[in-house]
Amino acid sequence: MSGSNSMPSGASFLWESAAGRTINAPELFTEDQREIARAARKFAATEIFPRIAQIESKKSGLVPELLRKAGELGLLMVDIPPEYGGLGLDKTTSMLIAEEFSVVGSFAVSLGAHTGIGTMPILYFGTPEQKAKYLPDLATGQKFAAYALTEASSGSDALAAKTRADLSTDGTHYLLNGTKQFITNAGFADVFTVFAQIGGKKFSALIVDRTSPGLTVGPEEHKLGIRGSSTCALSFEDVKVPAGNLLGEVGKGHRIAFNILNVGRIKLGVGTIGAAKCALEVSAKYAKERHQFGKPIGAFGLVASKLAEMAIGIFVGESMGYRTTGLIDQRFAASTDEDAHVAAIEEFAVEASIIKVYGSEVLDYCADECVQIHGGYGFIEEYQPERLLRDSRINRIFEGTNEINRLIVPATILKRAMKGQAPLIERAAFIRASLAKGQAPAAGEGEFGVATQVVEFCKWIATYVLAVAAETYHVNIADEQEILGELSDIISHVFALDTAVARVRQIVEGTGGKNEMNKAVARDLLAAFAPPAYSFCVHTARHILMDVCEPESLQSHLDAIGKMRIDWPSKVIAAKRRIARAVLEADGYPIQRET
Repeated sequence: MSGSNSMPSGASFLWESAAGRTINAPELFTEDQREIARAARKFAATEIFPRIAQIESKKSGLVPELLRKAGELGLLMVDIPPEYGGLGLDKTTSMLIAEEFSVVGSFAVSLGAHTGIGTMPILYFGTPEQKAKYLPDLATGQKFAAYALTEASSGSDALAAKTRADLSTDGTHYLLNGTKQFITNAGFADVFTVFAQIGGKKFSALIVDRTSPGLTVGPEEHKLGIRGSSTCALSFEDVKVPAGNLLGEVGKGHRIAFNILNVGRIKLGVGTIGAAKCALEVSAKYAKERHQFGKPIGAFGLVASKLAEMAIGIFVGESMGYRTTGLIDQRFAASTDEDAHVAAIEEFAVEASIIKVYGSEVLDYCADECVQIHGGYGFIEEYQPERLLRDSRINRIFEGTNEINRLIVPATILKRAMKGQAPLIERAAFIRASLAKGQAPAAGEGEFGVATQVVEFCKWIATYVLAVAAETYHVNIADEQEILGELSDIISHVFALDTAVARVRQIVEGTGGKNEMNKAVARDLLAAFAPPAYSFCVHTARHILMDVCEPESLQSHLDAIGKMRIDWPSKVIAAKRRIARAVLEADGYPIQRET
């Protein structure tokens, strides 16, 4: 496996226990991280939120103006090293800013496109000369960046791009021709990372300046949501791009595209959790104010259940997101080499896809239920739920559709296993041998003994079923998308369960934070989340086996899963009722950060 033995590797949650490790979580944020989060929160409250209507109506120049103001406060330069005019801070801090700015989707998208997929290609793959030329202005907001990958005929299949770049006979420049579609920030961006086929067949990336003759920016798209963000098409007609603007190596554009998307997926996942917190806050306040049948609607069980489910999803998504940024930060701190940083991002591609899918779907749930809680008012434009619901929908498409990301999760694990980079094969053999002997993970001691046992059951189940599917379909497993999608959901639940148990233990045991209310709520969040998540893993695994296995082998495989089934008495409804009360008392997300 890659990386230091002291550092967890990507997807290692499937075969390693988090019990002996401290995972990164909001309770462990440093004072510097909290200070930057407060600055971002204040900026969002005073500069962005009051201008929602103007942003939504695309008031000319407003979003660039707000981005420049954010740049003046240092909120655009967190990822950029000091030698290029930035702060050079950790990924956790960068994600905190994304979370705080998520209250208005249009601005969050514009900021994320600039600081993330717009700037990161130059930061991680640029030459020293390219970095010196572009990064200082991108750090301060003097210039803005965009990422041009999508085309009319190549969305998920990005490598099928038809935009072409041909090197001149004297080798001084490329001639760029083609079109790009749905490019965020295109209306005002100064610098574009453009992906093209060099010579018609070598997928590569080029830095293209807006002022380049032959580059045309199309009109603004009129969108369902994130209406205030700029989305335009780009057209290139014999655009001369200096040969020195080649980003990375010829034919290696896929490495840039996929790794930058991994960063974007984590940032989007954490950002959507921030927006979900906003939806929960709006829902909680309304549920207290709105009375029916003589009492607030938040007192009714089915409304309270919605509030609780929103809080559970937020807690789990937040925990997975910051756990992963902590793992990346750990590797970044071990080396200042940019290649090592790229490798660190690539290492956690599985987690990035899980976080993106989970966060975007939690936000969809929260925004939809926010509308439902508001009833007819939720459908009216002047109330927040309507905008939250519209803005949420794009996140399941951005940074690779959720369908593509679901395929990435098991495919990446299997690919690494075949290369000897992940111990999946050995682990599957151990699990089978143990079950054959009637051995399975036993309950541990203490408050979290059974929860830890259940997490291990889920890890065994995921590994077992993944191995059976791989053995059944071999190289053709890529064609079994339905199976891969269900496997991905089981693996995601394993990551969620493993993370939730680890974080709740930390909160209860007082690792970074001594808020007694947090301890009680955290226990309830785990009690309400873990049993249904465990049941999902068991039942989904059984259904996969029914689809995958021939009749003569099916029963033995089902029996193996049966050895990891236990009755887990848990008062889920009672826990959710207590969570809902905590949400109403807190006017929103009930796990309070120490600020």
